[in-house]
Amino acid sequence: MTQGFPSRRETLAGLSVSTLALGSHPAVAAQAKPDPVFRHGVASGDPDATSLVLWTRVTAREPVEVEWELAHDAAFRRTIQAGLVWTGPDRDFTVKILVSGLQPGGRYHYRFRALGETSPVGRTLTLPTGRLNRLGIALVSCSNYAFGCFNAYAAIARDAAVDVVLHTGDYIYEYAADGWGAETARRIGRVHEPAGEIVTLSDYRIRHAQYKSDAGSRAMLAAKPLLCCWDDHESANNPWTDGAENHQPATEGDWASRREAALQAYYEWMPIRDPAPGRTRAQFWRTYVFGDLATLCTLETRHTARALQVDYADWRDRVSSRQEAEALERETIGAPGRRLIGPEQEADLEAAWRASVAAGQPWRLIGNPMPIARTRVPDVAALGLVPDLSNPAAAVLAWKGRWNLPFYPDTWDGYAWARERFYAVAREAGATDLVFLTGDSHSFWANQLADAEGRPAGVEIGTAGVTSPGDFIESGFDPVLAGRLDQAFMDHNPEVLWTDNLHQGYVRLELSRTEGLVTFLSTPGLDRPDARAEVVRRWGLEKGPRGLDLAPV
Repeated sequence: MTQGFPSRRETLAGLSVSTLALGSHPAVAAQAKPDPVFRHGVASGDPDATSLVLWTRVTAREPVEVEWELAHDAAFRRTIQAGLVWTGPDRDFTVKILVSGLQPGGRYHYRFRALGETSPVGRTLTLPTGRLNRLGIALVSCSNYAFGCFNAYAAIARDAAVDVVLHTGDYIYEYAADGWGAETARRIGRVHEPAGEIVTLSDYRIRHAQYKSDAGSRAMLAAKPLLCCWDDHESANNPWTDGAENHQPATEGDWASRREAALQAYYEWMPIRDPAPGRTRAQFWRTYVFGDLATLCTLETRHTARALQVDYADWRDRVSSRQEAEALERETIGAPGRRLIGPEQEADLEAAWRASVAAGQPWRLIGNPMPIARTRVPDVAALGLVPDLSNPAAAVLAWKGRWNLPFYPDTWDGYAWARERFYAVAREAGATDLVFLTGDSHSFWANQLADAEGRPAGVEIGTAGVTSPGDFIESGFDPVLAGRLDQAFMDHNPEVLWTDNLHQGYVRLELSRTEGLVTFLSTPGLDRPDARAEVVRRWGLEKGPRGLDLAPV
């Protein structure tokens, strides 16, 4: 991790590198064409101060021995560790090595050999201890193969300001080839494999393999270590502890079996540690400590504690007054005990926050799979924004707006009790200045957070999808109307300072000891590989008298 934090002027000047070609960096250029044996590339991730995970996948028919090497230099003249490992069909020919005994804050190169071939070289790092003056994080989410090339990944691969990548979920999508995004996929040649909705272990493995075949994905994973959490589409849309919206037991079998298949494939295909003793695969949350500068905690909100989400379709004919809408929020959406995270995860979070506060770290970050800001729908019909209610999406939006209901009942907005409990645990630990790094919504967000009593709870920085389109655009609204809806949401919701559903891309967060710079970047031209990144907006992040403040730059 670099030690100096650039001034805003230096940062803005440095953005001119976004015009450089993807192949300008050796570790990126090596990913332009897939290797016949290592066609899914190499990856690293889940680091701590002295260990990290190395990953690859070998294209083979029989069990194969794989050699791995870790070195200080790209030429491997100073090899630190090396070893041999076997892989085969029992783990889909993936290779995952937990390398330990490393130096804190070290930068390394790694590679693999098998079947007479050598993999591309990857770069990685361990987390620092002690003094740290700067940290750069790329925030990504919602990478749907069918909607285009993963150009945000390609841009991140050569973004020199980024130390690590945080992926907050929807790394893959489970839909069939004729499902969401099918028309775009056929036009640009990115049709989902296998053709059906993924349900079995074999299905999930094939889909992961397809996603890692993308050139941008291979470039980013070789260039930067990955930190991640999952959301819903890694298994099926809107799962909860006992099922999922997009799982039909009558035709797709037992939900527990499908979920186990999804989680097994995820652990095989992602550069993450296997569960610690006493933990299950579903208990996938992490704490990362970046010296004396920051602590990042990732969340698991789908499989270990989540109560069944509210489906507004069940309430369309039952809410016909503001009083009934308030009762829905009070008695159902906000009912006490409706959890998103369980007691064990809460205890881990509280311990991490207390340790961070005690160490005097200036930053506490949350890898958050879904929006947490209070986001109610304005009365879009009364505002004249959706005059054509024959569009089903417009009609649903107008219904929510008429009764001032939360936009997404499957996010933290649909679990008001759980959100207040989360804020209370943070407050008791002295962490009222959390920075939520959020995915899921396919929109950019800059949100100023508060609890139900108006006490500061931190800020939220949300990223648009890597490829998944914004909700208003996907609903069939033209860009002008979609922009007006963004503005209406800003005007209506005190916590929403700014939002944008018109772009796909990623967010770069740069932290110094006293301030942060948030850059929202779009990556156009998703129908072909492209490494360009264009600045949409910048916000500064500073500590004020009441906590954290976001302000446009």
